[in-house]
Amino acid sequence: MLEKIIGRTPSNPPGQLAPISVNQRIDVMDILRGLALIGILLMNIEWFGRSMSTLGSFDPKLTGLDHAAGWLVRCLVEGKFYKIFALLFGMGFAVMLIRAKELGRPFGAWFVRRMAILYVIGLLHMFFLWHGDILHDYAFAGLMLLGWIFLLKRKGFQKYDNPRSFLKISLIWLAVPTLLSVIAGFGFGIAVDRQSLADMWQEEQHIAILVDKKMALILGSKDNENEIPAELATAIDSDSTSQKRSEEELKQELITQQVEDIVTDKREFDKDGENEINALSRGSYWQATQFRIKFSGVMLMLSPIFALTMYLPIFILGYWFISSGVLKNHLQHKILFNSMACIGLGLGLPLTIGGLLITQHPSTENVIILLTTGNTLFFMGQYATAAGYIGLVVSLLGSCKWASRLSHFSPLGRMALTNYIMHSVILTSIFYGYAGGMFGQIARAPQMLIVVVIIIFQLFFSTWWLKRYQFGPLEWLWRSLTYKKRQPMRIITD
Repeated sequence: MLEKIIGRTPSNPPGQLAPISVNQRIDVMDILRGLALIGILLMNIEWFGRSMSTLGSFDPKLTGLDHAAGWLVRCLVEGKFYKIFALLFGMGFAVMLIRAKELGRPFGAWFVRRMAILYVIGLLHMFFLWHGDILHDYAFAGLMLLGWIFLLKRKGFQKYDNPRSFLKISLIWLAVPTLLSVIAGFGFGIAVDRQSLADMWQEEQHIAILVDKKMALILGSKDNENEIPAELATAIDSDSTSQKRSEEELKQELITQQVEDIVTDKREFDKDGENEINALSRGSYWQATQFRIKFSGVMLMLSPIFALTMYLPIFILGYWFISSGVLKNHLQHKILFNSMACIGLGLGLPLTIGGLLITQHPSTENVIILLTTGNTLFFMGQYATAAGYIGLVVSLLGSCKWASRLSHFSPLGRMALTNYIMHSVILTSIFYGYAGGMFGQIARAPQMLIVVVIIIFQLFFSTWWLKRYQFGPLEWLWRSLTYKKRQPMRIITD
């Protein structure tokens, strides 16, 4: 089923860099990429009809089937498939870089150009279609991956230029956040006793009540916006000669300041959400674009952090899957992928469910330690479950029956870039005010039906297209600009 990853064909003369031909592709990568694309759509569709200022939070207003659909997506999809998608990008980069090294051709300028083009595509997508773009982050991390490849050529680092080191480095890198969380948890558990926890909880509850009263006062009367409820007033001695304040007075003043800070943050947060909803649900295309450009400024500043802490180690792990030959020869590594499936899903789903059950509880709105614990478990579960999904799919590909079934998702993955951008075109046309105007009006359960329709259409469209053309439209454009040469598009048959 799987074809060779590296090789020369008549369309790729020896020593000349050119796009990977169809018979050089690894089918399992295309299948995984197609499935990951479905998962990304299941997650992303919510944020075309809901403010992204609340990204990562569960909509507390959902009930019935909508709640069930939203909870299942959070449990089974959220945070898992964009990691798989990132891993596959890393694998794709590895295929290109390893092939260039095999051919003995310089690849630095060529790869930088390829990442620069992807970055521009990501920016155009983010500015003019949807501000939740992920491509610019992948491009940034891709450049970091190239830097890492060059670093391994330097004396003192060459000993790490082997698949075994790639695996160790990536896993250790990815484990750092979990390790820090474990250390913090140990420290907190040792240092804070039950009575201290009870005192903290009482104070957090007290502050939450005062915040609610302050917000209600502001919302109830704009004229009394600066008025402070009696409970917020501090009994500070006005005698200027008094140099000492009682401990109770200092504590009350601190609480008052905390309340004011929280209220200020909440109002700014609500204002940002309102601006986004107004721009996307009622604004013109130009007004929506202005908002997207402004929003993108923050995302672009965070891009290097995401690339360094999350995407680069995932890319290195993807590099290992290719350089070690594990993915190409997956039938020879059944134990590895079976173990990934069993351990990943067996560990990841309980962690995910436990984390969600904690964060879903209303008390987490006011008790920071519970929210932090729930989010940490959820975060750990994402990685484990993603590994389990990969192991499960690759294990199933060892069966001829399942390989035949899953192969239908290969065209979807071969046109991943085109299909990903197509999602934004379709969904902005449905939800945004300058088009369909359904922003905030389609509930979570019906959104799943939209996903099904889009995926069925893309499966048929991708299959039809790839019977006639070698690449998807955007894949062709990306390759042509990368190689500075118009690539042949149509499939020539005898």
